[in-house]
Amino acid sequence: MTPRPYDPQAEFQPGEDLQLHRWGCRCALHGRRLFTGALAAGTLAATLPAGAAEQAQREGVDVGGESWATRLVPAEQVEAAGVQEYGKLIAQARAQGALAPDNHPQVIRLRAIARALIPNAMPWNARSRQWPWEVNLIGSKQINAFCMPGGKIAFFTGILDQLKLTDDEVAMVMGHEAAHALREHARERMGKTAATRLGAGLISSILGLGNTGDTLLNIGSQLLTLRFSREDESEADLVGMEIAARTGYDPRAGVSLWQKMGQASKGAPPQFLSTHPSGSSRIQDIQANLPRVMPLYERAAKPARRFDRG
Repeated sequence: MTPRPYDPQAEFQPGEDLQLHRWGCRCALHGRRLFTGALAAGTLAATLPAGAAEQAQREGVDVGGESWATRLVPAEQVEAAGVQEYGKLIAQARAQGALAPDNHPQVIRLRAIARALIPNAMPWNARSRQWPWEVNLIGSKQINAFCMPGGKIAFFTGILDQLKLTDDEVAMVMGHEAAHALREHARERMGKTAATRLGAGLISSILGLGNTGDTLLNIGSQLLTLRFSREDESEADLVGMEIAARTGYDPRAGVSLWQKMGQASKGAPPQFLSTHPSGSSRIQDIQANLPRVMPLYERAAKPARRFDRG
């Protein structure tokens, strides 16, 4: 498609090969998990201080170890497929004039928050040190955001504009989505699905592991149809909350975020909620874990810049 200049009124329409209505949390969204390249290209860079990984495991939430199912599907191929699918999405958005430019105020905001969060996200997954993390903003009224495997993040203008998110709430959404990727929920879902249907011994033939091109195609198609479990969502809430708290964003914003989501769902449910179960139990889980992360927030250096204050 021929690229078009960004039009604030543009409403992104994905092609038939991108079933975006299924993408509430399309990250890799179980394990422990950077932004590399030029900011002008939409990528970011971050480093983790020596010893921070060890310190990160001493406090905060407890969500257990890596799932057995992730070992059944190669991480490199899931990540490569995520990067490929994200590339298609961005290309389509750009062609439709729905991709916000690098100098858009909300793009600057999103990337600044992401740049701050990433060093505290990396201890959750060692592979994330090598991910080409990227953040983009797409013009759409959908209340939606996601992170593809490999750290490819997208926000839709609808979630920012309609919910009027504070910086703390943006950090909660971004941390939640990144947590799916860091904890490799998509990879886990693929492994469990394959093992349940045909047995682990046949997984290599299912995914076409002998042919890289076919593998990426097969995995990419699965990324577009996977839905995360309630357990995945709860885990992403908690991990995202801890990442945000360590970065100096108030984890109590998780409560106000889901209250806003609940208000938005009283009419037509937001697209975001099609893959993000909501309800009082979710808020209760967040509140129950606040004592684990509030000390991290209170000690953390606060963001040098706030975009939600004059």
